[in-house]
Amino acid sequence: MSDNTQNNNDDSTGYDAGDGYAPPVRHAISSPNSWSIIRGMAKAFSIIISLIIIVGVIGVGAVLWVFWTYGKGLPDYRQLAQYEPPVVTRIHAGNGALLAEYANEKRLFVPIDAIPPQLIHAFISAEDKAFYSHFGLDVKALTRAMATNVVNYGRGKRLIGASTITQQVTKNFLLTNEVSIDRKIKEAILSLRMERAFTKDQILALYLNEIYLGMGSYGVAAAALNYFDKALNQLDLDEMAYLAALPKAPSNYHPIRKTKAAVIRRNWVLNQMQENGYISVEQAEAAKSKPLVIVPDTGADGADAPYFTESVRRQIMKNYGEDALYGGGLSIRTTLDPNLQSLADTALERGLEALDRRQGWRGPLGRLEAGEDVAATLARYQKQLRPKHYAALVTDVARREAQIYVNGKAATIPFKLAFWAYPPRDDDGVRPQPLKDLRDAISAGDIVIVQPPSETPDLIRDGFKPEAHHYALGQRPAVEGAIVVMDPHTGRLLAMSGGYNYADSEFNRAVQAMRQPGSAFKPFVYLAALDNGYAPTTRILDAPLVVDQGVGKPKWKPANYTKRFYGPSIMRVGIEKSRNLMTARLAMKLGMPEIQDYARRFGINDNLPPLLSMSLGAGETNLMRLTSAYGMLVNGGKQVTPSLIDRIQDRHGKTIYRHDERQCDGCENALWDNQPIPDLPDTRSQLTSPASAFQMVSMLEGVIQRGTGRLLSRLDLVLAGKTGTTNDNTNGWFIGFAPDMVVGVFVGYDKPRPLGKRETGSTVAVPIFGNFMVKALADKPVIPFRRPNGISIIPVHAETGERVLPTHEKAILEVFKPGQRPGGQLIDAPSGVNTNGADNGLATQEFF
Repeated sequence: MSDNTQNNNDDSTGYDAGDGYAPPVRHAISSPNSWSIIRGMAKAFSIIISLIIIVGVIGVGAVLWVFWTYGKGLPDYRQLAQYEPPVVTRIHAGNGALLAEYANEKRLFVPIDAIPPQLIHAFISAEDKAFYSHFGLDVKALTRAMATNVVNYGRGKRLIGASTITQQVTKNFLLTNEVSIDRKIKEAILSLRMERAFTKDQILALYLNEIYLGMGSYGVAAAALNYFDKALNQLDLDEMAYLAALPKAPSNYHPIRKTKAAVIRRNWVLNQMQENGYISVEQAEAAKSKPLVIVPDTGADGADAPYFTESVRRQIMKNYGEDALYGGGLSIRTTLDPNLQSLADTALERGLEALDRRQGWRGPLGRLEAGEDVAATLARYQKQLRPKHYAALVTDVARREAQIYVNGKAATIPFKLAFWAYPPRDDDGVRPQPLKDLRDAISAGDIVIVQPPSETPDLIRDGFKPEAHHYALGQRPAVEGAIVVMDPHTGRLLAMSGGYNYADSEFNRAVQAMRQPGSAFKPFVYLAALDNGYAPTTRILDAPLVVDQGVGKPKWKPANYTKRFYGPSIMRVGIEKSRNLMTARLAMKLGMPEIQDYARRFGINDNLPPLLSMSLGAGETNLMRLTSAYGMLVNGGKQVTPSLIDRIQDRHGKTIYRHDERQCDGCENALWDNQPIPDLPDTRSQLTSPASAFQMVSMLEGVIQRGTGRLLSRLDLVLAGKTGTTNDNTNGWFIGFAPDMVVGVFVGYDKPRPLGKRETGSTVAVPIFGNFMVKALADKPVIPFRRPNGISIIPVHAETGERVLPTHEKAILEVFKPGQRPGGQLIDAPSGVNTNGADNGLATQEFF
């Protein structure tokens, strides 16, 4: 055995190991031990490879299992291709000024190509710098976040996330905010799918328009307005960076409550933009040096018309539904003229206040209690008041003046601006003695309303010149009213105010208050007569009238406002002086079915009762309807429908409604270059003959020149109209017009009661109309009412209708249709009365 062993140990070369010669390496590795090692290493490597393959197969299987298990029943991400987020509906005035916005989530959707590149860079730098290179998941960021979270978890620190913008879109649109492994897995799966189905820009557009950025802002466009009152293309670099700082937690970076944290986060975003190469170092430093200045949305381009806007909102809600109104992104162009609306508001406000002052002083707003903070108390009362009305504390009162504290300074109420503050009338309507001592009205500690003297022109009398520290004493009117301004040719509503203060009452008295119009209805009785062949000079008997109303009912005995009778009078005088007896007798002659037809035809009342009292305005209507009816008189008898909306566009700019439905070939040209003017057809229905309408307009001009509206004659304007007053002076009306504008005014208490002794349409409504018209028509050319063809203009006596020379002191120019002449038969004359007036040689008119 030893020999064998020796032989086995011999080197195959024959050299002795003790010779000090090292055998070649190839001989060493070919030894049995070396081969064992090699075989062991190969086996281990094979095992490792096998394990890797097995783990890989298991991993792939696990991934496939996760995709199979969690991928089932996921929301359909492809629906986002047609996704239209709820966006703000905006209502604009006729000149484009913003009136109102309606939205459950205040969002403005902006296409990606309309978003400034720097704003996109800011969000990418802050939220997902690898957005344009990853496939939906940022593996590098995810690995880094996992390693960091292991450390943070051990140290009790907040865990960080690594969600890409794609993942955020997936979560916001398709999943919930639930914090769980399941939700994160679903989020990852959907993100991978979205990246295959959508472009990066499509995903980014969804993100930037959907993300919540605080202060009620959904999307970057709404946030730009809410934080900086700017459109996206107006934002500065520092403002873009601040918006990009908000997605993580808007409340943590509130610009006012947490300004320091907000600035630090904004500057971090700027650093990220600079590191990513989007801005230079100089740009970043310049932007970081700017303070964070917030400018809330001021609506500087807006207009204020709450009653009008609410009527539009109701119409949209009715026609298109709640979803379209609060999330459909409609753009509604209305008919409103902001300048006329402001004038109408001011005229109504001053008219109601002037009437209320004539009713006497009802006392202060309140009292300053012991220990109350003066500034806080005045601020609380101030919230209730209209613009240019101020809550003031009375600090001292003397006989002829009171000292007040208002707007942070001392001021004075002189007696000359508070003389009206006598006690209210008693139950019999008797006015008490005029105020002689200001201490009888107010005392120290009272909280009162005051106004600059410029807002109370009716109080400036006897050459009194207010000084800078003077204020007029005021009070909130108890009486209410409304004013409507309309284009008579189209029915477009140019202005509407339905009450004194929308903040106090949203009840719109222009469209919701049904009231008796009184004498303001009479022109349509006379119009029916004109259409039946009567002339403005036709005489009607003004004498007592008794009408039997049926068994068990009292006799109806109408009377004139003056309680007098005037005998035979021409129709013109009947409308100018608003004679009740003449109107009732004319209605009897025509028949109530005819009167009902005209009320229905002109949209005043669709179901007027067949009672003779209806001819004197006993049938209820509203201001909008009555104003529209007068508009059809001045436009030549054409039917128009009151309209608040010119056009509605959907979120894509497509017009889905247009008030004027006429087709216009050639109107698509943006500029006029001497091409023929397109011929638009007049599709309005003709409700009365143009000649009858013009005769009625002429008679209503007489109301201004010689009748119940003669207060307006001094304005040197071409105006016409009619007053209206109901029984016991409960409602006062004036509906008047110029050639291209019709205006209606209503004044009355919400719970009907007398306006005051001798308060009529002439005293309460006419001044409001006049104050509006003198401003609305300022600097506009004075043009006459448009005269139709085929009529004759003949000078006649204003009271008798007989022909006179143009130089006669009572001469007026009367309008006659073909075949009509001055003079004529008396309607319903008692026997023995001469029915023919002198006609100065002209043929006596034939009557029916």
